[in-house]
Amino acid sequence: MTDISRRKLLTGALGASALTLVGPTGAALASSSPRLVRSRLGLTSGFSMGDVSTSNAVLWARSSGEGRLRAQLRAVDETGEIIRGRGSFARTLRGAYAREATDFTAKINAQHLPAGTRFAVTIGFEDDNGTLGETQDGWFSTAPALTGRRNHDASRAQSFVWSGDTAGQGWGINEEIGGMRAYAAMHATKPDFFVHSGDTIYADGPIAAEVVEPDGQIWRNLVTEEVSKVAETLDEYRGRHRYNLMDRNVRAMYSEVPVIAQWDDHETHNNWWPGEIIEDERYTVRDINTLAARGRQAWQEYQPIADPRAMRSGTGFEAARIYRKISRGPALDLFALDMRSYKSENTTGMEVKSTSILGEEQLNWLVDSLAKSKATWKVILNDLPLGIIVPDGKAQESISNADHGAPLGRELELARLLKAIKDRGIKNVVFLTADVHYCAAHHYSPERAAFREFNEFWEFVAGPVNAGSFGPNQMDGTFGPRVDFSLAGTTNQSPRDGKGQFFGHVDLDEQDLFTVTLRNGLGDIVYTKTLEPAK
Repeated sequence: MTDISRRKLLTGALGASALTLVGPTGAALASSSPRLVRSRLGLTSGFSMGDVSTSNAVLWARSSGEGRLRAQLRAVDETGEIIRGRGSFARTLRGAYAREATDFTAKINAQHLPAGTRFAVTIGFEDDNGTLGETQDGWFSTAPALTGRRNHDASRAQSFVWSGDTAGQGWGINEEIGGMRAYAAMHATKPDFFVHSGDTIYADGPIAAEVVEPDGQIWRNLVTEEVSKVAETLDEYRGRHRYNLMDRNVRAMYSEVPVIAQWDDHETHNNWWPGEIIEDERYTVRDINTLAARGRQAWQEYQPIADPRAMRSGTGFEAARIYRKISRGPALDLFALDMRSYKSENTTGMEVKSTSILGEEQLNWLVDSLAKSKATWKVILNDLPLGIIVPDGKAQESISNADHGAPLGRELELARLLKAIKDRGIKNVVFLTADVHYCAAHHYSPERAAFREFNEFWEFVAGPVNAGSFGPNQMDGTFGPRVDFSLAGTTNQSPRDGKGQFFGHVDLDEQDLFTVTLRNGLGDIVYTKTLEPAK
């Protein structure tokens, strides 16, 4: 079936409803949006929580109509029973109004919560009369308290998972195999939070009703009108986020596992940089800044991010709206980077002068924030890898330039960061990333490097969570990486058997041991490394 005839089929089957589903034969399927209960407001996409720290959390949901987001929080014990007396906590919070201007999404910025506390959440929307509509329940835990404010019975131990790349290369929601099963595998580890390391959607990757796999099997996707073509309009970008939230595994995990979301290229267009004019015949809009502004607005509307500046309305590119620090108690601080908004043009990377990947403001913020951090572990969430060579035609997409000599181009910015970490005596820095669609563990050492003004460190790679498999890639020797482990699926392998999908799991115990396991989409452990903190 041609793209044009398929699009007509979708349009005819969908009519005015962007959320009506079309099966492989074009037959209409049931909508993912809950029906209104007695004309009350419904929750169309489940709900999610994000950027949960020692005392703050962001709660997110999408309504079926105009209304105000309302959440009830209650402190519960490990069995889920409400705590009464000492340690009790109950609060009803009201947040923003869901309106058409935000695609009926809304957030609550829950502040001043007790640290080290598990909460039961009930969330829904109120109409203008104060009538509460459909509600859903979930759970989350605030991070362990900082020294001197520690909850009397709270543990400092915690765990989390990370991955990236959702619904990429045309591999969408296949209900015949149970949907996006790697999300269920991550959920089964009972993490305290999930880091989505970028490519939260694939706005530039149409999803067809059927895909023929290399072995002849037919992969059958759920399809909506918005995902049937590349995203160009604001609503098409929004539709990509709505699509992912149709998956039951995603919704189940997000109701119990807060997310720390990052964005990368596919939220807009493959390998883009600000100011680019794309040469892609699928697009009627070729100005990347126009597309990125729409993609970023949709991303901000749909991701539960905590920075108040990122929660305001707007269409993007205001300073410091995505990169941020999330404090997870005395053992852990996380630094979520934005390696897309300030990125220089993709070139061969051989410039003698530094070219941008973080930008001056973000680089200075990162160094200062790392230096001020009192947490044992400082985890940098880099949505692009450090030493992996990621070609973009004859140019380079990431930091490395495929030359093993002294730093050049974007590598000069990384060299500044690593040298500053060494010069300012910052210890226990670990990098976590996704992006390249395989999993790996890299040890960087000045003894092997062309540039030697840094302390040894580890970078761990894990992905995709539901996309095609690729790799492994070659490494650039400038910063002395050693591949301790890597594992990839076959080229553009579907998520069907789960063995080419990957996520990482970090366990921080009471002694601050940092144990990383890399796992496939079934949850099977393929690699383990335990790091001891330097004193």
